[in-house]
Amino acid sequence: MTLETILPPERILFSVPGGSKKRVLEFFSTFIAQNTPSLDSQEVFSRLIGRERLGSTGIGNGVAIPHARSPHCKTPIAGFLKLSEPVDFDAIDGEPVDLVFVLLVPEEADDDHLALLAQVAGVMNDSETRSQLRKAASQRELHEYLIGAIRRQANA
Repeated sequence: MTLETILPPERILFSVPGGSKKRVLEFFSTFIAQNTPSLDSQEVFSRLIGRERLGSTGIGNGVAIPHARSPHCKTPIAGFLKLSEPVDFDAIDGEPVDLVFVLLVPEEADDDHLALLAQVAGVMNDSETRSQLRKAASQRELHEYLIGAIRRQANA
C-alpha cells in the first residue's frame, strides 16, 4: 500500500481556513465523512483529537501528521491540507503549522499504519518538498508537487 493509492486528488485541499488545531481537525473530519459514507464526522474528530491528547502530531517545520485508527475505516485514508494561515499545533519545535497530512487507518492495521506514517514523514521531512508545497498557487499545483514528492520518496 502506498500513499499515492490512498490520496486521490480530491483529498488534496488548497487554502483551507485554519483558525486553530481543533478547527482544522473538525474541518477534515467533516470533509472526510461527507466523502466516505462509512465514517461519522464526530467519531473521526474524537479519534483525531484523542490522538493529539497523547502528544502533538506537529512534527516541526510547519508540518503536522494527525492520524488515528477507526473501526469504521475499511482501508487506509489520507488527506492533505495546505492551510491559508498557519495555526498553533503544539508542534515539537513550537512553530505554527500550515501543511497538514491526515491519515486514518483501520483499527487492526499495525504494519500498514506504521509504513504509511513512515512514508508521510519521509515526504514531509524534505525541505525542498515543503518549499514547493508552500509555493503552490492552486489545488492542481499542490497535487502535482505532492504526488511528485510521494513518487520520489517511493523510488528512493
